[in-house]
Amino acid sequence: MQGREYLTRKGAERLGFSSEKPGNWFMAENPTTEDAYTLARPAQLLPLTRHLSYPLTLFLVKLPISPNQVTALSLAAGLAGAWCFSLGTMNADIIGGLLLILCYTLDNCDGQIARLKNLSSEWGAQFDDLADWLVDTAFFAGLGFGVSTATGQPFWLWLGLAASAGATIDYVVDLIYHAKAKQDPSKAPREEAAKSTGRPEAAIDWLIYIFHKLSRADFCVIVFGLALFDVTWVLLPLGAIGAQAYWVTDLFQRSRGWHT
Repeated sequence: MQGREYLTRKGAERLGFSSEKPGNWFMAENPTTEDAYTLARPAQLLPLTRHLSYPLTLFLVKLPISPNQVTALSLAAGLAGAWCFSLGTMNADIIGGLLLILCYTLDNCDGQIARLKNLSSEWGAQFDDLADWLVDTAFFAGLGFGVSTATGQPFWLWLGLAASAGATIDYVVDLIYHAKAKQDPSKAPREEAAKSTGRPEAAIDWLIYIFHKLSRADFCVIVFGLALFDVTWVLLPLGAIGAQAYWVTDLFQRSRGWHT
């Protein structure tokens, strides 16, 4: 949930707010620009979750709910989904997949709502990162436990724990990166960096972008698709290896600054 934009009277009216009641906009008292943040309908196919979050954001932004509360709902849905995967049954996996889609959709909404309501904050961004890490680690640990229980083979749990460990390392890498960035005056603030619309150009950059950004953004859709065929177990060996590759690419500057 990074980025700081402002919702003007015209922008509020476009979203269905009454211009007679500015308090309903959840704005800062003194916006500094007349260029409102406009929530545009996704123009590209990927990531798919953006097509889900767009109408949901338009609904949620009219409610008296804060971006951090939306993040909390996203976290709750993700942890509930992880618990479903720990049960080790096909039906539970399908429900878990749906909950993950809800989690990822709300995870998109919180940042959009923060910009629309001018409620972006460093603490909110950190809470968002924490929620992402908790969901990732809980998902792989839960899936590993569920498959291990269903098959009676403990190595599936170890694969899940390896993937969770990779997600934890990636979270620590992010914490270190942002801590160093805050101490470097030459680097743009986190809120400003989130506005970047750059896209990779070289082939290797595109590969990293697809692996590091697009696949992450629609991971919940992949999980749900595999759950429909009762083959979510394939994510465990892939996750045990892929999670390590993920944090390694996170070490390179080229993997940062591309936003989905």
